[in-house]
Amino acid sequence: MRFFIDTANIEEIKEIAKWGVLSGVTTNPSLIAKEGKDFKKVVGEICEIVDGDISAEVICTDPEGMIKEGKEIAKWHKNVVIKLPTIPSGLEACKALSKENIKVNMTLCFSVNQALLCASAGAKYVSPFVGRLDDINQDGIMLIKDLATVFKVQNIKTEILSASIRNPLHVIESARAGADVATIPYKVFKQMIQHPLTDKGLEKFLNDWNEAMLKKTAVTA
Repeated sequence: MRFFIDTANIEEIKEIAKWGVLSGVTTNPSLIAKEGKDFKKVVGEICEIVDGDISAEVICTDPEGMIKEGKEIAKWHKNVVIKLPTIPSGLEACKALSKENIKVNMTLCFSVNQALLCASAGAKYVSPFVGRLDDINQDGIMLIKDLATVFKVQNIKTEILSASIRNPLHVIESARAGADVATIPYKVFKQMIQHPLTDKGLEKFLNDWNEAMLKKTAVTA
């Protein structure tokens, strides 16, 4: 399972990119608005940091507007993936854009039926929202499992991008369920790398080393 970061914050992307684990970035209108910067400029900056698929979402909701906007955004960089909502007009736009070899990520997916339609329309990615399903007392990870099973049976090449990740356990469960990608918030990346036994072990190793060096210095003095 590959890791994307779900943010439009340049400093967050730079920090996690340094770890050497990022394969891509997902953004949405809310994340872009939060940064208070020009949309095209932010996407351009992200593409300079991460050499992988960068999802940028359209604002239009009619098919003609989505197609026009998608074609324009796709020109910004070769790694840009057009993000469309999983609605009828989104499917229509997905089909049109994919026919022109423009990569599409169908977002706000909450069911197997929706995902099957997105795949049929030519989407490269379908993004089931794990956390938002959990919020309404539905099993988000079960949707990932069902999609992985159905896509395998049907030999569907559309990739499952586990989204709305809320905690490190969601990452583990997404991997176990068969997601191709997990798009993860900055704070969850930070939580994933932390473990008290790692900190305690490192502290002991360094203390032991320093004590040994002090003894060696005392003997040779």
